[in-house]
Amino acid sequence: MTEQDLARIVKNLIDSQWTIATAESCTAGLIASTLADQPGAGGLLDCAFVTYSPQAKYRCLGVDQAVLAANNLTSEAVARAMAKGAAELTPANLIIANTGVADDTAAPRIPAGTQCYAWLFKPRDPFDPLVVYTETIAFDGSREEIRRQSADYAILRIEHWLQVLKQERQGLSPGV
Repeated sequence: MTEQDLARIVKNLIDSQWTIATAESCTAGLIASTLADQPGAGGLLDCAFVTYSPQAKYRCLGVDQAVLAANNLTSEAVARAMAKGAAELTPANLIIANTGVADDTAAPRIPAGTQCYAWLFKPRDPFDPLVVYTETIAFDGSREEIRRQSADYAILRIEHWLQVLKQERQGLSPGV
């Protein structure tokens, strides 16, 4: 992601009155930190939860033990539960959650670089539903390269999911 891309995304989010909270595992705050590097980020970023361990996901975000037991930590279900837990704790109207593995030491059954995301959008209109989109992506590179790519991807995909949300609310099929 270029600095120009990041600056444009942050400006557009601020102008559109979006506020962000993150619930991060593998990226360990890198998504929030990247956003915070931009001028005006104080008008965008509400808070960041770094919940690396399963216990922290449960203790800090309320991720149900059944979700943790039924799914691998690197799963869209856990990312979704992290986003929903964070949404309960912050007034931010966009929550980005990430969980994954950056190397092959943590989860031998899951390839290094596998990252799971959730983007949760709180409704501005009380009649609209809460909306969550999830994805799983695999990145290549060193541990630090994977974490950087993962954070950048989370931010770059905001515009895509905002467009999908807009189309769905207008009754159009986004063809995701």
